[in-house]
Amino acid sequence: MQIYTDLLDIKQPFPRPFVTIGNFDGVHLGHQQLFKTVVDKARRNKGTSIAITFAPHPLKVVRPDIGIKLISTCDQKRELIAQANIDVLIIIPFTRPFAAISAQDFVDEALIKSIGVEELVVGYDYALGRGREGDIAFLQEQGKKKGFAVSVIEAIYVDDMLVSSTKVRELVSQGRMRDVRKLLGRFYQIRGEVQKGQQRGGRLLGFPTANLHIAADDLCPKHGVYVTQVFYDAKCYGGVLNIGYNPTFHGRKISAETHIFDFNQDIYGKDIKINLLQYLRGERKFSGPTALADQIGQDIEQAREVLFKAQQDHLLSYTVDY
Repeated sequence: MQIYTDLLDIKQPFPRPFVTIGNFDGVHLGHQQLFKTVVDKARRNKGTSIAITFAPHPLKVVRPDIGIKLISTCDQKRELIAQANIDVLIIIPFTRPFAAISAQDFVDEALIKSIGVEELVVGYDYALGRGREGDIAFLQEQGKKKGFAVSVIEAIYVDDMLVSSTKVRELVSQGRMRDVRKLLGRFYQIRGEVQKGQQRGGRLLGFPTANLHIAADDLCPKHGVYVTQVFYDAKCYGGVLNIGYNPTFHGRKISAETHIFDFNQDIYGKDIKINLLQYLRGERKFSGPTALADQIGQDIEQAREVLFKAQQDHLLSYTVDY
């Protein structure tokens, strides 16, 4: 996949471009349908499949007061879009001056002049340009006037749930990881560099943990204990993850601490990826290290059962593909 991080880097229009555009936060099943549509159309017509997205998320610029939490990092979004077999990804820097560009100018300068759009594929609720003035009716009118087709992908529902980034965020915050998987088509994942923690897991409890930092603007799952898959160095391990404040030790900072099964390596400063499969229980304060260690032992036993059943049901992938 070819990646452009500025429209100015595009020196000439692409061969027969079939284009989709959006924020694509989470790259859920609805986004995947957009990508599949443009890829299929491009292949049938010997053209170029193109996805346009933005960094940072537009709401971080135009509505910073909302404090939007993102489902996927920019790196993860790129990886997932590449897996969809898109030929070209254009990541437009989203700034306040860019937010002020009219829908008309974006169509004329970006879609037509820079890219040479032949067909635009968008979701049912998409709108572009200043104040979201470029809605579906506007885009269809522009297509008729300026010679490009516009296809609209209708809303997708799974088990009566609308597939949307908003719904995914809601489910993650509730710890409903099984439902999250239904809307994403994969398990929800957190990733990052393993940090030095208090090192109580191994020293006091007998269960060493790999700790990830949870930033203030990260989408944080419901606090508690989860069954996980941990990907490190092209290998996959089972695990249990606690997200929260460690009330037994009077913690004040939120952390994500994962005990990795059958693992004994020094991975401080290394990157890992963690899939959250199932919420086990809420975080709570125990009377001391012994009581907490007993509970962790029970959590591990239950997590191994969940992982075994998921493997038997062919729900788990042991390849590091995102």
